[in-house]
Order: sequence, then structure tokens, then C-alpha cells
Amino acid sequence: MALLFLLLQVEGCYYLQAIRGHTDLMSRRRPMAEVIADDESSAELKSKLALLMEAREFAVTELLLPDNDSYRSYADLERDYVVWNVFAAPEFELEPKTWCYPVAGCVAYRGYFSEASARALGKKLSDQGFDVAVGGVSAYSTLGRFSDPVLNTMLRWSDVELVATMFHELAHQKLYVKGDSEFNESFATAVAEIGIGRWLATRGESDRLAAHNEEKQFRRSMMALVAPVREKLAALYDEDIDEQTMRDRKATILGELSASAQSLVEAQDEPVYNWLAPPLNNARLVSLNLYEGRLNAFSTIAENCHQDLDCFYAYAEELAGLSREERSSRLGELSQ
Repeated sequence: MALLFLLLQVEGCYYLQAIRGHTDLMSRRRPMAEVIADDESSAELKSKLALLMEAREFAVTELLLPDNDSYRSYADLERDYVVWNVFAAPEFELEPKTWCYPVAGCVAYRGYFSEASARALGKKLSDQGFDVAVGGVSAYSTLGRFSDPVLNTMLRWSDVELVATMFHELAHQKLYVKGDSEFNESFATAVAEIGIGRWLATRGESDRLAAHNEEKQFRRSMMALVAPVREKLAALYDEDIDEQTMRDRKATILGELSASAQSLVEAQDEPVYNWLAPPLNNARLVSLNLYEGRLNAFSTIAENCHQDLDCFYAYAEELAGLSREERSSRLGELSQ
């Protein structure tokens, strides 16, 4: 109660909406087995939850992820997204604006259970001159502080995406470094990639595994387009030129990135989504970099460990124990 009082004094409205949203979410939980046994549950819902129950045990026995009550229950929020995240970065910088919280530390986004509240903050930051990106989020994690449920917002995904997301969220419970969103998200993405590959191979789903590997290669090809653009923008922002000239050149660079991405999308045999479509800005680049910016480094660690997870986790924990500067330097070397 003392902590709650302190938080409400500091940022009353924000924490109040977070408490209300989380309380509502947790109150809707039902054990997966109960939902599956319910005659009113649809056949599709039962099938999805049965799959997740199987994958949840796989996460413990094969991926060495936490064996707790998270993702063993289900909650229907009766909406499309659980929260809406706001990302922001200065107009001529690639460093994200951060917000700090008691449990998660400082992170590069602000989450709201209300879309209207998220967009109101986005407008406020935009009026202050920030590049802003606001988007709905389907998954939700309390980093193991509470027993997080599977949500209806996650079930519109394919089976592969659904299982991979659960592995991703459980990875946050395995290892989380306060104040380093890029490390945390890239680590969790790497665990999810390793996990889904093993999951599909174990089930003998070679066709799905091949399709997943193609999607993974496409994502990496898209991210490969982003890296040189970030370097160009960083160099541009260091130049001593007037703001309008810098703004125009920035728009040209980002427009070229969107065009290159569209060419890559059109070259695919199957329809795919161009998540680098215009309008791009620094905030969108920041959000992309969080989830896959250090993925190459973690892929290298997995290769060096010959895909042994005990070794992989031990190396990641060693990196987590370093200062942020040392950790970033080591990850940069591994990415090469």
C-alpha cells in the first residue's frame, strides 16, 4: 500500500489506469482446461488452447523456461488489443525517449490499456517535436510477477506465431535486465526463434518449419535494409546544417528505405506485409531495433554454444551482469 501511495503521488493518472487495466485482465482468467471442457467454447478456441497447453510443457522441459502458472489460463478481453504502446524519439536523433517504472526499469515505450489515452500522449509528444509511433499490442507480460494468461487478442495469429509469442514472453521471465529494452527484446526474440524451430522439428512439421524459416529469412532481409539507413541518418543528424535541409534529407532517406522494402515485398512468392511502408520516422525505427537490433549477436551466441541452451543462457546471463556500455560493446562485436 505504501508503494501504491508513492506511485500515485508521482504519476497518479498513469498508474491508476495501469492498475485498473491489469486488475480487469486478471479477473477474467480461467484455467485452460476449464475453458476446453466448457461446451460453450468454440472448437477453434479449444484447439488453440490445447496446442498452447502442449507447447507450455515443451517450454519447460525442452527450452528450460520457467515452470510457473503463467500462460496456463485464458482471458477474453473482448477487444482487439490488450494495450497500446507509444514510442517516441527526437526529430533528429535515433535514441528513444524512455520512461521508468519500479519493476521493469526504464523502457523505450509507454503502454496504456486505453487506445484514446495512448493517442493523446502521442499527440502531446508530437506537438513537442518528437517523432511518434502508436500501435496496438496483442501480448502482455508482467515478467512473472503475476500469473499472466493467454489472451483472446493473441488467438488471431497463426499457430506458429502464437506459440513463438508465448516462448518470447516466457523468455522475459527467464532473464530480464532493467533499463535495457534492446537486450531484453532481442534475447526473447532469439529464444522464441530457437524454441519454435525445435517445436516444429519435434512435431515433424517439416512444411511449417520450412515456411517459418523462409519468413525468418525475409524478416532478416528487411532488417538488413534498416541498418545502413540508421547509419546514414546518424551521420546526417551530426551535420551542421539548417533544420529544414536536414528534415528534407531525412525524408528522402526514409522514402528510399520504404521503396527498397516494397521491392523486397513484391519479390516474394506469397503476399507479405511491408512493415517499412511510409510514413517512417525515428520512432518507428527505434521500435523495430528493440526487437531485432541485437538478434544477430544472440544467433552467434547460439552457434558458438552449438545450440546448447544451458550454454546459451549462461552466456546471456554473463552479458546481463555487465554494465550497459560493456554489454553493448560485446553485443556489437558478436553482431559482426
